[in-house]
Amino acid sequence: MKKLAVLVSAVVLLILAGCQSDASDANEGNSTAQEGAVQIITTTTMITDLVNQIGGEHVEVEGLMGPGIDPHGYQASASDVTNMMEADVVVSNGLHLEAQLGEVFEGLEQQGKEVFVLEEGLSKETFLSSDDDSLAYDPHIWFSVSNWKMAADYITEQLSEFDSENADVYQENNKNYQKELDELAAYINERITEIPEESRYLVTAHDAFHYFGEEFGFEVVGLQGLNTQSEAGTRDVSDLAQLVADKQIKAIFVESSVPTRTIESLQEAVQQKGWDVSIGGELFSDALGDESQNAETYIKMYKSNIDTIVDALK
Repeated sequence: MKKLAVLVSAVVLLILAGCQSDASDANEGNSTAQEGAVQIITTTTMITDLVNQIGGEHVEVEGLMGPGIDPHGYQASASDVTNMMEADVVVSNGLHLEAQLGEVFEGLEQQGKEVFVLEEGLSKETFLSSDDDSLAYDPHIWFSVSNWKMAADYITEQLSEFDSENADVYQENNKNYQKELDELAAYINERITEIPEESRYLVTAHDAFHYFGEEFGFEVVGLQGLNTQSEAGTRDVSDLAQLVADKQIKAIFVESSVPTRTIESLQEAVQQKGWDVSIGGELFSDALGDESQNAETYIKMYKSNIDTIVDALK
């Protein structure tokens, strides 16, 4: 495994070096490249939306991952690496969410690429600890609206420093977005009051929602743990099925970026224990939805999730 890691690192660095040369040649032939919008590559769909909200017309954002794509297992293609090297800025989540891109990010930094990492914009005190040996902290920071407000501040500061000419615009965009996030938090709190406190259990395929639970008073249980790359064992399914049956939880939920089979297996196991639990709907966890799902922005995604949760559990 060590030899493989070294080989992968070497390949990545060679690709990056070639891309750097190509990008330099392209810039020499196009002196106006820096005169337009800031060219930004983002990893997850949530970050793509965040950067667009703050940057507005002064940024051109391309996301590596689209709706429904699981960032835990995403691997960069050669074209992804090329695009990141040719961009002005790359923005990632950090906290080992984009686990398969670690070598690429290291290579980008060695090449002097400007990289914004949301992890660096939040205080460690806001991070939830992890029971997963491969993760020090829970990386699903976007399900805390408070964290997302800080992430917006961080992107605003970074963009303002990188593109000081448009700093006033970024600051104004952030001011407006902060108000929208406050309104989102108020909406979530208002809808949650429709669910009796003893029924506030959120059971999903993997542990993406602990920040939500911590901020809005839910007991959250995921079948697969924090990382979708892990597998739930028979004992895991049986133990969680017993909890659902004992608490008479009305509904459990599938996720847009995780196969449905794990939750369907859990539903069968609960029924075998004498409780008829329904599948309450699909939640967006590690990726936004699209326009047809009315979940193409962070705020729309969160409202869709909370409506699905409340309507199934109240």
